Amino acid sequence: MKLLLAIVRDDFAADVTFALNNQGFSVTRISSTGGFWRRGNVTLLIGVEDRRTDEALRVINEHAGPAAELGSAPKSHPPSRATIFVLDVDAVERY
Repeated sequence: MKLLLAIVRDDFAADVTFALNNQGFSVTRISSTGGFWRRGNVTLLIGVEDRRTDEALRVINEHAGPAAELGSAPKSHPPSRATIFVLDVDAVERY
């Protein structure tokens, strides 16, 4: 099992969450801020079976908004539509 920590722009978090839910993924949403531009972000926690990891990543990619414009962003901190950490999960407990 994997845990996806997906940090997406607040503007597109509802679209990403809706699309993931429609594909049968459960999502926990945490409001957050940070990053170079200090824009509003949302951190999505998504538990995914190993075999569905690529599917979840594809859904996020398709719904995380339009391509980020480089504009005046420095090359050392290019803007992104989503940052996703894929973590291995050893166990899941439900009480």
